[in-house]
Amino acid sequence: MRRRLAALPAALLLVSLLAPVAAPASAVADGPASGAGGVGGVHRTITVTTSVETPPLYDDEAGGNASGDDPAIWVHPDDSERSIVVATAKEGGLRVYDVAAAELQSVAATPAPRADGVPGRFNNVDIAHGLAVDGRATDVAVVSDRYNDQIRFFAIDPAGAAAATPLTEVTAPELEFLFSPDRETVAEDQTAYGLAVYQPRRGGTYAVVTQEGSTTIATARLTTGPDGVGYTDIEHLELPGEFRLPDGTTWVPCEEPGVEPQLEGVAVDRRTGTLYATQEDVGLWRVPLPLGSGAPRLVDKVRDFGVHDAYDPETEECAPVDPAAPSYGGTNLTADAEGVDIWYGPGRAGYVIVSSQGDDTYGVYALTGGNRSLGTFRVAGDGVDDVDGSDGLAVSNAPVGEYESGLLVTHDEPETGPDVDPDRDATGFSYVHWGDVETALHLH
Repeated sequence: MRRRLAALPAALLLVSLLAPVAAPASAVADGPASGAGGVGGVHRTITVTTSVETPPLYDDEAGGNASGDDPAIWVHPDDSERSIVVATAKEGGLRVYDVAAAELQSVAATPAPRADGVPGRFNNVDIAHGLAVDGRATDVAVVSDRYNDQIRFFAIDPAGAAAATPLTEVTAPELEFLFSPDRETVAEDQTAYGLAVYQPRRGGTYAVVTQEGSTTIATARLTTGPDGVGYTDIEHLELPGEFRLPDGTTWVPCEEPGVEPQLEGVAVDRRTGTLYATQEDVGLWRVPLPLGSGAPRLVDKVRDFGVHDAYDPETEECAPVDPAAPSYGGTNLTADAEGVDIWYGPGRAGYVIVSSQGDDTYGVYALTGGNRSLGTFRVAGDGVDDVDGSDGLAVSNAPVGEYESGLLVTHDEPETGPDVDPDRDATGFSYVHWGDVETALHLH
């Protein structure tokens, strides 16, 4: 069953950037964040280091067209040394790594279990806990499949890293397309993209999925049965794609023809049912769930927010119409704003972490108090290469092996170093002690 929620009212489709006293009550943009590293303020980007990274993935025929994108962390309930990291590799399927970043399993992007027989392209991944699979509570890796515009499901063996095959596909057959009416439309590639799992306290499990090349977000309720894990009750909501500026003009982020300013990274605050979503050329959104239950709010903006660009079909790039024109953006994020996840502290405290792909840094925001900015950091290599161009990320507040204060896993592109073939397109993932970030940014 599919339902499209009513579009946001016109007053919500143009985000006012005027001073708060002039903004209408229905405006969807928050004022500038404050605090150390606050939006529009002076801040210092600190550096943490990593010495742990996964083996390189190669996006070529010899490498199985594997291109790293997004990770998720599954923490073993009894022995954190047996925890695993599940990561997407697009046409290369999935990879499973242990707490030392060694590869345990490679899962091919096989055709979806439906009659069409189209191979998969796995983009984003998250973990659903305690689904009823074959009569027992099972944790499941939930994956967006771009080539099939649907969600795929992989049961996690309770033994975790000690299992011979940590992941086994349990996707039900003949699932609906998330955004497309038919297979012909799926081929146009505006399909399932970013993904996060939402498990409200009152029961039920949902996936939140963004659409490639669009401002649309979908939610779907996960189901289980004798044929496997599926979903139903698909609902859609469109976020803004144009924004009113203080100079009276309307700004539309520059994209190639037929493409809207898309969202990818998504994470749900499991304690409040609040969705955090990155719109790549716009910034970080806070969206109440269920979709349509409240007005989305723009927490922070990318640096060049409001800069009018023109698309050049020859170079396939955007360039400013007036290089001297002002920007109305923040200072924490440089487009693309990409991966997002949440570190949970005591009570309702915690942090929202966002990868700023354009300048190889990460923004950290408070989970409470209006999501004020707490600073930015970058990841340098210690015996391995620096982390560049991060796309997806995942963070755990629970101990994971030697990562006693929690583990941050982040995508790295390009992957370089003495063990990487410089003539091939290489990507990978790096592990970071979350405690190092907390200490460096004085988050305690």
